[in-house]
Amino acid sequence: MNVQQILKPLMLAAVAFCAVAGPAHGQSAAYPSKPVNVIVPFGAGSVTDLLARIMAQRLGTAMGQSFVVDNKAGADGNIGAAYVAAAAPDGYTLLMGAASTNAINPSLHKNLKFNALRDFTPITNVAGVPNVLVVGPQVPARTVKEFIQLAGKDKYSYASSGAGGSMHLSGELFKALTGTDLLHIPYKGGSAPVMDVMGGRVNAMFCNLPLCLPHIRSGKLTALAVTSSKRSPLLPEVPTMAQAGVTGYDVVGWFGLFAPAGVPKPIIDRLNLEAVRILKDPQVRELLLAQGAEPVGDSPEEFAVFVKKEHDRWANIIRDSRITLE
Repeated sequence: MNVQQILKPLMLAAVAFCAVAGPAHGQSAAYPSKPVNVIVPFGAGSVTDLLARIMAQRLGTAMGQSFVVDNKAGADGNIGAAYVAAAAPDGYTLLMGAASTNAINPSLHKNLKFNALRDFTPITNVAGVPNVLVVGPQVPARTVKEFIQLAGKDKYSYASSGAGGSMHLSGELFKALTGTDLLHIPYKGGSAPVMDVMGGRVNAMFCNLPLCLPHIRSGKLTALAVTSSKRSPLLPEVPTMAQAGVTGYDVVGWFGLFAPAGVPKPIIDRLNLEAVRILKDPQVRELLLAQGAEPVGDSPEEFAVFVKKEHDRWANIIRDSRITLE
C-alpha cells in the first residue's frame, strides 16, 4: 500500500468532519441572518416598551439585521414571557423582561406556564428605574406624612400598570410598612393610569419615573417620594421613602434582555457584547438618564446572579408582607 492509499481515507474523513462541523460554526458566526423579534410583555408606551425600542434600533444597526419589537401584553406580562420561554432556542426571539416578569410574578401567580429562572438565559440588565409616589392636583398632600394622614381619613386609591408589577408591589409594600389602607386599581399598562391620577379619578400612583417625569415637571402631578434608596438626580428635591419616614423601603424596577433557555453561548455572548457597547455609548446613556433610567450593561453571568437575588428577595417580601393579588 502506497502513501496515497494510506492518506486517502484520512483526507475523506477530514472532509466529512468539516462538512458536519462547518455549518454549526457558520450558524453562530453568521448570527443574525434574519430579523430578530424582541417581545415586550406589556403594551406600547410602557417603560419596558420604550427601552426595548431604544435597544432594538441600535442592536439592528450594530448587528446588520432588523430587531423588531412585538408587544404581547396580558396577564401581568406572563403571556409575553411564556411565549419567549416556549420559543426555539436559536436567538431569534428575545424578551425585554422586567422585575415583574422575571422576579416578582413567580411568587404571586400560580400555575405559570414557565419557570422564571430555568426557562430563560439572561443576556444583560439594561437599566434600573425607580418608582415615584405621585398624587394628582385634587390631593392636597405635599409630603408622605400628609398623604398617610389624608389616606387614613378618606378611602384613598392608587393606580398601577397591572397587578404584580413593580408599581403594584411598591404600593403594597408601602401599605405593609405604614399600615395605610389603599385601594389598588390595576390598569392594562400604558398611560391610562397616569391620566386618571391627573384627572382625579384615582388619588395616587407609584409610577415608573420615566412615565411620570414630564407630568411632574409640568406641575400636573406632585412627587412625594422616590422608592429607591437614593434620590434621583432628576428630582433632587424629592426625598426617598426612607428619608420621608418609611424605613426599610427600597424598590427599583429593572429591565433586561433575555433569551429562551438553550440558546448557544456564542449567540448570547454576541448579543451581550453589542448590548453592553450600546449602553456604554454616551448618547444612549444621556438619553436613558434624561428619562430617569440608569443604564447598567452587565455580563450574562452577573445578570443571572442579580435575577436570582431579586427572585428570592421578592419572594421573601411577598411572603412576609402577605401581599396577594386581588
